[in-house]
Amino acid sequence: MPDPKGFLRYDRRLPRRRPVSVRIQDWREVYPPAGEALIREQAARCMDCGVPFCHDACPLGNRIPDWNDLVRTDGWDTAIEALHATNNFPEWTGRLCPAPCEAACVLGIGGGQPVTIKQVEVEIIDRAFDAGLVAPQPAPAPSGRTVAVVGSGPAGLAAAQQLARAGHAVTVYERDDALGGLLRYGIPDFKLEKQHIDRRLDQLRAEGVRFVAGVDVGRDISAAKLRERHDAVLLACGALAGRDMPTTPGRAKVGIHRAMEHLVAANRAVAGGPEPAITAAGRHVVIIGGGDTAADCLGVAHRQGAAAVTQLDIYPEPPSTRDEERDPWPVWPWILRSYPAHEEGGERVFAVAVQEFVGDDRVRAIRLAEVTVERHEGRRIVTPVPGTERELPADLVLLAIGFSGTDAVAALDQLGVPLDPSGAVDCGPDWQTGVDGVFVAGDMHRGASLIVWAIAEGRAAAAGVHAYLGGDGSLPAPVTPGAQPLGRR
Repeated sequence: MPDPKGFLRYDRRLPRRRPVSVRIQDWREVYPPAGEALIREQAARCMDCGVPFCHDACPLGNRIPDWNDLVRTDGWDTAIEALHATNNFPEWTGRLCPAPCEAACVLGIGGGQPVTIKQVEVEIIDRAFDAGLVAPQPAPAPSGRTVAVVGSGPAGLAAAQQLARAGHAVTVYERDDALGGLLRYGIPDFKLEKQHIDRRLDQLRAEGVRFVAGVDVGRDISAAKLRERHDAVLLACGALAGRDMPTTPGRAKVGIHRAMEHLVAANRAVAGGPEPAITAAGRHVVIIGGGDTAADCLGVAHRQGAAAVTQLDIYPEPPSTRDEERDPWPVWPWILRSYPAHEEGGERVFAVAVQEFVGDDRVRAIRLAEVTVERHEGRRIVTPVPGTERELPADLVLLAIGFSGTDAVAALDQLGVPLDPSGAVDCGPDWQTGVDGVFVAGDMHRGASLIVWAIAEGRAAAAGVHAYLGGDGSLPAPVTPGAQPLGRR
């Protein structure tokens, strides 16, 4: 049973981040490994609640109280089994997920401090790799059926692993030159160093998964050919069609880019590729957007040596603590979220919107205004406040304003799979699209979302594919296609 007084004896503590002055000189992860004493102390804070709301907030249904208590009692070998029972890649979620489980922790009621669930999770998996406890689990016998997985991000890889372990011959097709999807070139190394991808790929290869990189389905290989080769196809191509500001005056000027253009080029350079054509070095950078991607751009700009960085958010500054009227526990709260990149420098400006990009051929400034934002019949109404316009120097502008759906239109057109109005792909309750034998999972289905949802959908879609192929038994299906995050009803 849990320590009944652990949450009283210990405060919430995270390991110290690497000093700002040191970490902005390299691309290594911000957090060093935590000491065993700290992690066991933090795991002891878990109360193993009678109704563990952390389970409901996590789409994977992670058995959080189970592995917390195993860590507390030094049962690390069993803890990794409990962790892997629901999550194929905890080293990714432990580093990248914003942790809706922590927002739903009972210790967070009334402004309390939840258990450091993510940190315990990542220490379990890191110790397991170091101890050689993460071994391939090949299927005992082949099923004789073949599956194509299109996309090698978290959803595609989770599905591929589940299906390979069920005996199916799985081939993963990736259009980029390296595997990992958005994790490879979209996420900076200071959040996820790439050995955490590579060692999982080695495990999947040993389990029989075949990888084909540098092949864009619909262009380098036709969808018809893919269907000839495989008994089922699972689409997990992500939602990488970035939103733009085409109607804002001056958008065509040089020096204005979508965020992913900047991030991908920077991450390729870190991986040993060419120096990025888009660099923040010596520039006055303006990042438009307030989410994770904007924070990634901020951290990259610091490491590239920007002269100044300003991040603009169209919404007002959120409160520092949960508003129980708006977001009652245990739902995900609207609060001010600061990332490690924010403590490295730069300025955040809230409740503003760009009115014009100013300059000749190249942008040299932006004209912005304070705004109010209202919702009317589901539409966002942004209204500039008269008399608040001003100019802000900017010779590099990065648009981190979200994604409008999948960009894998060639493959979809050839397969005859339509997009819905949001740019996503619909499916039935078994994750099958309107085309027989073609399934979908992850951001391509849900829209841009959390890594934990991508893995959950990959696992669930694999169960649908397995049933379609007539596989023995059933595979875990943690979510349904219509599942939504824990929210106020």
